[in-house]
Amino acid sequence: MIRLIPDWLLYIIVIAAVVVLLFRIDRRADAPEALPESPEIGAYLPPPSEYDPEVLVEVGPISSGMGSAFAVSREGWWLTARHVVDGCQDVGLIVSRSSAARVREVRRALFADIALLRTDSAPAALAIDTSERRFQIGQRAFHVGFPQGQPGEAYSRLIGRETLVARGRYDIEEPVLAWAEQGRTSGLGGSLAGISGGPAFAANGQVIGVTVAESARRGRIYTAAPSSILRLLRVEQVEADGEPAPRLSADNYGQEADDLRRGLAVAQVVCVAPGEDSPL
Repeated sequence: MIRLIPDWLLYIIVIAAVVVLLFRIDRRADAPEALPESPEIGAYLPPPSEYDPEVLVEVGPISSGMGSAFAVSREGWWLTARHVVDGCQDVGLIVSRSSAARVREVRRALFADIALLRTDSAPAALAIDTSERRFQIGQRAFHVGFPQGQPGEAYSRLIGRETLVARGRYDIEEPVLAWAEQGRTSGLGGSLAGISGGPAFAANGQVIGVTVAESARRGRIYTAAPSSILRLLRVEQVEADGEPAPRLSADNYGQEADDLRRGLAVAQVVCVAPGEDSPL
C-alpha cells in the first residue's frame, strides 16, 4: 500500500539523518581528498582470518532516520544495512517525492550488519557477485545511495579484509571488505551517512557488497562481504534474480547511479522509531 508522507515529516527525518548518524566510526567536517589513482590490480583477496585488523563501531540507539536499499528480486526483496532498520516501528521505501511503499517484513541477519526487506514487488533487481575470493586488491567499487538524505555516490579501491566489531544496541563481529575512497560525485562533501545499506558495484555492474560504515578520517568505506549476503539469502530462502547494472567507470558512475535510483533499483529507506506517529 502506498500512502502520502507529509513534507514536514520528510524534512525532519532528513535533518535527523544528517545530524544523528545511525552508525558511525568517527566524524570529519569535510570529505577526505581523493587518493592518488592506483591502476595496478594486485593479489587475490585472501579468506577471512583471525589476524585481520579490527574496526570498532558503535551502534547508536534507535531513532528515526533514513538510509539506502537495493532490490535483489522482482518479487519484492531488498537488501539494506541492519542498523538502518533494526528496531524500527515502521519501515518504508521512498518511491516518489511525496509517497512511500510500506515494507511488509524485515528479516535481520544476526551475524552481519545486513537485512532483507519485503515489499509487494520491485520494479527492477540487481545481480549479486558472491565469488569474493576472485576479488583482487586494488579493484574498484562504486557506492550508490542517499548520503545525507540526498542522491549521491562515491568510488573506492579494495584494500583488503577487516573484522567489524559492533557494540551498542546489538553486538556482532563480522568479516567486512575495506575500501580506500578515491572520489565522489561533484558537490558531495562531509559524511556519507545515509548511504548505509546501498549497493557497492564492481566495474562490470554486479553488486559486490552492501555499504555499512565509513571512517572519514581514514578515508575508508566498509562493505558487508558477499559471503555474508549469500548466507542471509540462504537462511531466509530468498532467491536473488536480478540483472547487472551497466558497466561503471570513474567517468560515468554518477549518471548510471541516477538511472538506478530513477528506476527504483536503488531506493531510500525511511525508519520510524517506536513511539512516533507513523505516516506509513
